Amino acid sequence: MFSGIGVPELVIVLIIILLLFGAKKVPDMARALGRSSKEFKQGLSEGGPDQDSKPAAEAKPEPPAEGKTQ
Repeated sequence: MFSGIGVPELVIVLIIILLLFGAKKVPDMARALGRSSKEFKQGLSEGGPDQDSKPAAEAKPEPPAEGKTQ
């Protein structure tokens, strides 16, 4: 996927990020990114395939009650 990116390119990108955001903000941003990634993965595992997976067409309608007229 990233076969064209080597160590020198990564170092240059990290230096540019450090210059743009400052030494204090970079660890805070990385920490926030890690937390949000963890919450996202946790939400995916909690959701499961059973929730909201049946379309309305597959839902079985109730049969009309016998003896009642509308």
